[in-house]
Amino acid sequence: MQEWEIACKRLAESDSGYVLAIDEVQKIPNWSEIVKGLWDTDRLNNRPLHVILLGSAPLLMQSGMNESLAGRFEPIHLSHWSYPEMSALAAMDLRQYVYFGGYPGAASYTHEEGRWRNYILNSLIKPNIERDILAMERVDKPALLRTLFELSAQYSGQILSYTKLQGNLHDAGNTTTLARYLALLENAGLIAGLPKYTGSVLRRRSSSPKLIVLNTALMSALSDYSFSEAYADRTFWGRIVESSVGAHLFNTRGPGVKLFYWREQNDEVDFVLQRGRRLLAVEVRSGSKPIGRRGFDAFRKRFNTEIETLTVITEQGALTEDNVPLAEFLSVPADDWFKKS
Repeated sequence: MQEWEIACKRLAESDSGYVLAIDEVQKIPNWSEIVKGLWDTDRLNNRPLHVILLGSAPLLMQSGMNESLAGRFEPIHLSHWSYPEMSALAAMDLRQYVYFGGYPGAASYTHEEGRWRNYILNSLIKPNIERDILAMERVDKPALLRTLFELSAQYSGQILSYTKLQGNLHDAGNTTTLARYLALLENAGLIAGLPKYTGSVLRRRSSSPKLIVLNTALMSALSDYSFSEAYADRTFWGRIVESSVGAHLFNTRGPGVKLFYWREQNDEVDFVLQRGRRLLAVEVRSGSKPIGRRGFDAFRKRFNTEIETLTVITEQGALTEDNVPLAEFLSVPADDWFKKS
């Protein structure tokens, strides 16, 4: 409150306005009620102070804003660090970013992989689950939540039905519980379960999720692979590259843009972005393999619709209008890949 009063005094002395930024606001007891009272008092007294609230605990921030600050805020989501940001911070090359992910605090430990892994597991994953989720939400089976996170990270890039998830979990409960826990992990910025694109909201809700880590460090840290071993195993590397593409699309999509996958029998599109009535189909392919359009063509035929297409290649190959290198793709926000019209 003292800093707020100081800011109001400086606002009164300024001709151009004043901005008050409060970092880690969720650590202040009853912060949302306090901010609401101060904000409303300022408006009654015609004090247009600009206030920025920063916090590193998504669920704690969301709960406080929704309960007390309705109609008084504009959320600005800051997601995991991107490839250009990590390259500028820690001189990470593309392969390092794909494996070590976008956690700036862990960047200085990448030359000591044991220390890096310990930092991810104990300084990031454990606090996120115990502080963000278990402290803020009712979770009747916390051990199940933790196991679901670990299994989802290990299966990132794969489609896994809730029935199959149940078969791999002890004391799994019902599919409704698993779906809710997966949603909690998504809200905490850890794991997303992408729905299948069906053209129907009702059918979409019953689809099996495609699991995607929202930062590939989560997948790498929970694997048995070192950086060099991960790159040498082309199957695992393909999954982690696909996960990096999915995470980038999820983290950088704009408001109102939805992310899906699509598969029917042997036909598949890795990711489908929907913005209004427009669809962008994204495939991830190695430059050393033939780049076909079977999935795109099957998708277009199934829904009888026009789609924009984009193929992300992981190695250098022949470039076309719809064919971009991974490094370029990870440097551009998801929405920008929709063709201008």
